[in-house]
Amino acid sequence: MIKSRQADEHCGIAQSAAVLGDWWSLLVLREVARGHRRFDELAGELDISRKVLTERLGHLVEHGVLAKRPYSDRPPRHEYVLTPAGHGLLPVLVAMQDWADRWLLGDGTLTALSPDGAELARTRDLPGSRVPDGLTLPSTHGRPLDVVGPTAWTVLFTYPATGGGKGEQWRRIPGTAGCTLENRLFRDAWPDFTAAGATVYGVSTQLPEEQAAFAAAEDIPYPLLSDVDLELTAALRLPTFRGAHQLRHKRAVLVVDADRVVRHSIYPVADIAAAVDHALTLVRE
Repeated sequence: MIKSRQADEHCGIAQSAAVLGDWWSLLVLREVARGHRRFDELAGELDISRKVLTERLGHLVEHGVLAKRPYSDRPPRHEYVLTPAGHGLLPVLVAMQDWADRWLLGDGTLTALSPDGAELARTRDLPGSRVPDGLTLPSTHGRPLDVVGPTAWTVLFTYPATGGGKGEQWRRIPGTAGCTLENRLFRDAWPDFTAAGATVYGVSTQLPEEQAAFAAAEDIPYPLLSDVDLELTAALRLPTFRGAHQLRHKRAVLVVDADRVVRHSIYPVADIAAAVDHALTLVRE
């Protein structure tokens, strides 16, 4: 037993479990990533006792995962935000979600498609939820951009990946094809989206330099945003799959208003051209 404890002192899994191994700690992190940062918001979203929530928040602050930030002086009030260490845990949360969607809530199939199940219900329930304030991602326009644009509407479309070189294993995963086509269709419709008062962003988990090379080759006029650190994925609990050794987005289209509220969710996307037309119809209406 002593030998085992000594080994755990040098085991990253054991040390992580000491911080995150509690059900409520993981769910608190999930909700903070979604933008629920104040005590009463967290208590309402989690249906947790105030005593337990106080203990878990204190534990996560003590271990440097969350930090308290004042938002009111009279009376004194604080909200809880992710530290750099907390942001580093977002891929862990998304990997847990992806694993459960496939192995616990699904049939174990590796697919970029969207069969009936928890991820379908979760994504269709997105309308009415809010994109967290200050959520920025690296972009192909050379600077981080807020995922909600400055116009009346923002159309966010997520896709697995563009470009070649991903290997035969990638091509065998159902639903991975069509990302270049999707970007071209949004490119061709981009003047119509702009005329309708909408900002268009394409989002994938690729590196910014990979996206930039594709955007230059295809003359993509709108920014591509890199969710390589899975910040947007964690905030909206977007559906993913593991392809080419990386978590990738499944294809979805979200329409977000100027108040950062998701108004429409198009998911699953089986017909790419129809989804682009549907998004344009929604912002025009």
